[in-house]
Amino acid sequence: MKRIVEILIFLVITTSFSQEEEMFQRGNSLYNQEKYQEAIDKYASILDTNQESASLYYNLGNAHYKLSNIGASVYYFEKALQLAPNDEDIKNNLVFAQKATIDAIDVIPEGFVSRTIKKFTNIFSIDGWAWFSVICIILFVTLFILYYTAYSSSKKRIFFVVSWGVLIFGIFGILFAFKQYSFMENNQFAIIFSQEAIVKSEPNLRSEEVFELHEGTKVKVIETVNDWKKIKLTDGKIGWIPASDLKEL
Repeated sequence: MKRIVEILIFLVITTSFSQEEEMFQRGNSLYNQEKYQEAIDKYASILDTNQESASLYYNLGNAHYKLSNIGASVYYFEKALQLAPNDEDIKNNLVFAQKATIDAIDVIPEGFVSRTIKKFTNIFSIDGWAWFSVICIILFVTLFILYYTAYSSSKKRIFFVVSWGVLIFGIFGILFAFKQYSFMENNQFAIIFSQEAIVKSEPNLRSEEVFELHEGTKVKVIETVNDWKKIKLTDGKIGWIPASDLKEL
């Protein structure tokens, strides 16, 4: 009975994967036929099954860009970049989409150390760093066994030094993974989806209007009160916006 259940689970997973792959390819076919909205619907149906991938988000970003849905385009390129932080195609298309936005917001420059750490941290995604660490630990154990069983003192020295070097890399991988996770937990970003969003000084419609934002602008969400989000821009400006005007990444 246990074996039958395992076979059934395997068949369900295989069938589900096959259906999602079929929908993805169908979406690509519709995109190539310039039926962008139909392609979006196909891609969205895959997301409805709680499946995601960088290529899926990337294609959604492209399809929305073709329809001039700048907010959705930026949003999906950003989602793709979270899963594949070093993909040049995603980065380039995100830049194109951002150039189509209206708001020009200054960015407070980062220090050299902060910039360098961020660059190294973004080499892989959280899952990528986790796998990197696992591989390093496996290599460390293998090299340490070789060190323990080697007869030559020169080989022992090499295996010992290399094994601990690999372990140190693995520890750094874990630290970078935790740093990425901490950054994502403590820095919630969102994309403006409304064509024009009024930012208020307080979380209510009666408060003073402080500035306007437009579709596609990326903001940092720092607080939530009922149906309002307190946001912060890269130039330091802060205000409140209705939650319906943005979509969190």
